[in-house]
Amino acid sequence: MREEYRFTAVVYRWEERAADSWFFVDVPGDLSEEIRDRPRMPRGFGSVRVSATIGGTTWRTSIFPGKQRYALPLKRAVREAEGIEAGEPVEVHLETLE
Repeated sequence: MREEYRFTAVVYRWEERAADSWFFVDVPGDLSEEIRDRPRMPRGFGSVRVSATIGGTTWRTSIFPGKQRYALPLKRAVREAEGIEAGEPVEVHLETLE
């Protein structure tokens, strides 16, 4: 079953792999809990497949669980297309995929 979520979150650079320029936004805690509680087929690293939209850019990816929240990776192409920089808030639309 597909679910849709909308939220605003601040973009951050993953410091542990800063040389690789990995950027993420965190799914808010309440939404992460809701996503985690939905039954679904298990995937590697506990990830959940999603369709993500920021601005006019939509792409398919996975969100990855942390201790309390899921993290959505932001590809370079998305950041460049939307002019996204670390420290900026972005509006995110997520749709979980089967």
